[in-house]
Amino acid sequence: MSAQKKRNFKIEAFKHRVELDPNYAERTWRVLEHAIHEIYNHNASGLSFEELYRNAYNMVLHKYGEKLYSGLVNTMTGHLKEIARSIETAQGGFFLEELNVKWGDHNKALQMIRDILMYMDRTFVPSNHKTPVHELGLNLWRDNIIHSSKIQIRLLDMLLDLIHRERTGEVINRGLMRNITKMLMDLGSSVYQEDFEKPFLEVSASFYSVESQQLIECCDCGEYLRKAERRLNEEIERVSHYLDVKSEVKITSVVEGEMIANHMQRLVHMENSGLVSMLVDDKYEDLSRMYNLFRRVPDGLSTIKDVMTSHLRETGKQLVSDPEKLKDPVDFVQHLLDEKDKYDKIISKAFNNDKTFQNALNSSFEYFINLNNRSPEFISLYVDDKLRKGLKGVSEEDVEVVLDKVMMLFRYLQEKDVFEKYYKQHLAKRLLSGKSVSDDTERSMIVKLKTECGYQFTSKLEGMFTDMKTSIDTMQGFYSSQNSEIGDGPTLAVQVLTTGSWPTQPSAPCNLPAEILVICEKFRTFYLGTHTGRRLTWQTNMGTADIKATFGKGQKHELNVSTYQMCILMLFNSTDQLTYREIEQATEIPPSDLKRCLQSLACVKGKNVLRKEPMSKDIAEDDAFYFNDKFMSKFFKVKIGTVAAQKESEPEKQETRQRVEEDRKPQIEAAIVRIMKSRRVLDHNTIVTEVTSQLQSRFLPNPVLLSDFHITGISV
Repeated sequence: MSAQKKRNFKIEAFKHRVELDPNYAERTWRVLEHAIHEIYNHNASGLSFEELYRNAYNMVLHKYGEKLYSGLVNTMTGHLKEIARSIETAQGGFFLEELNVKWGDHNKALQMIRDILMYMDRTFVPSNHKTPVHELGLNLWRDNIIHSSKIQIRLLDMLLDLIHRERTGEVINRGLMRNITKMLMDLGSSVYQEDFEKPFLEVSASFYSVESQQLIECCDCGEYLRKAERRLNEEIERVSHYLDVKSEVKITSVVEGEMIANHMQRLVHMENSGLVSMLVDDKYEDLSRMYNLFRRVPDGLSTIKDVMTSHLRETGKQLVSDPEKLKDPVDFVQHLLDEKDKYDKIISKAFNNDKTFQNALNSSFEYFINLNNRSPEFISLYVDDKLRKGLKGVSEEDVEVVLDKVMMLFRYLQEKDVFEKYYKQHLAKRLLSGKSVSDDTERSMIVKLKTECGYQFTSKLEGMFTDMKTSIDTMQGFYSSQNSEIGDGPTLAVQVLTTGSWPTQPSAPCNLPAEILVICEKFRTFYLGTHTGRRLTWQTNMGTADIKATFGKGQKHELNVSTYQMCILMLFNSTDQLTYREIEQATEIPPSDLKRCLQSLACVKGKNVLRKEPMSKDIAEDDAFYFNDKFMSKFFKVKIGTVAAQKESEPEKQETRQRVEEDRKPQIEAAIVRIMKSRRVLDHNTIVTEVTSQLQSRFLPNPVLLSDFHITGISV
């Protein structure tokens, strides 16, 4: 079946000519013109809109659209001129009210006229490129009312005056203002912007320029910022009530520029109330306000950050160089932690946890902590204090908080290997003296160090714990092998330390009492008999002893002392008086350690089991010491001076530094070899950069030290 051919249908006009009344167009227009007059005169209730629509339809249909359109323009223009005269005669505050009423009437009239002329609007207007009726009405209102020479300036002045009065505290008719500004917006964005917004912004800039200058002279920083914030909020509120929403960005920019950007430097540096004063006094609310206001202007936050960084570095520099603060390492580190807590809280509560400020804080702490080359030692001493006694009775959660804070300071250290040296020494003393608050806490700290620096950093620390456990098993084996051979003599508890894991240093062996030497020799025979190829060296400077002592009137006490102190006290079993030189000769204890032991035994009130003549705090080589048979204590067990870890003396510090430098050399050499194997040929400066990059997690290599390796232009 073949498809039928599509047929196109076409409606054609009548073939015969329709004759119209020659006066038809004029007569019909008069009817429509009368209707427009009636609409503007509020007499539209008697009109037949159906008939009027038909008349307008017929005029357009019979090619009289141009007459209809031009007649509409002339008629509306005439009415608008009358309306303009009416508005011009309104006095004072009635001016805006009259304008608002007439605008409302015009819109209603325009709606009715558009309904009547709807056919013209849909056919004649687009085909002849004319302005639609509603838009035409708005344009005529703009040209004849708003741009009237007697209305335009008066309208602007009155709007700006009302806004000024509202800014100075008066209450205005916001509803009327909203209607007038909406009228300007309805007339087109260019009308609103050129006839109102642009001069409004200029006047506002002038107003806030004057006000900000007055406020900056009479207010402190906090008060000024409060008033600036209030002004900013007022302008935002004003926009929401009666201005174009797009004006918000523009007017707030004006306020920000005049009240904040133009006075930033003076505000942050204001004496006794500026940024530094707020930071010192923890004024979180003022700091938060400054942050929120300054973030609105270019370079605002960087201004705050720079001043905060400068202040923080200066105060930190003073802290780490204050001789009084450096006397107590624990107090020194506590000050650092308090300062860190203080600024963490400020950044959290006032600066919205801004990463820029967190980075500035971290950078500042890293800067001034490393100004003091004893910071690694002091931080280790702080941990030592806490893990000895400072965390007793503290909950597990609080312990973790303290350790996490310490780790934050540890991250700032450039010489982490120096910290490792000291931490190993202090950990050894805690473990050997049994003074650690708990093994769990110790292991928690090591896990944190391991997470931060890797396995190599903590392998020796973990080896120390292994040795302690192994030593317990060794001692059980020793006593099991001795059976009853030991009898009532001294008992021995030995910790066998692996040389590579512990910070043991060669020390001059002191002369142990004969009773002790016997059992020590038995242990040596047992240990070497069960472990071949090993060598034992006694570290008498690291041991402790419990000895029973009988004083005058038969009073008995058990004294907990160091091995050195035990050697000294045992001498008084055979004599009541010894000079310093005699004690030194009999024990061969190093002089510095001997003096410290004698101070603990003779100069500490309540622990003075010896008497010294002459009485003084310092030990001299011609001093004489006596057994104090009048010693009394309410405790049976008396602990005497296992001296807690103290900061090193200057010679000790130099020795530790030298050991650290020696330990660094193999690491630097290994880094150079790794780099050259992968890169083959490099110049000296590039090698220095690469080596520094690889090793900075543990320490910053000294460029001078790198030069000692003669690596200029090296190739592999």
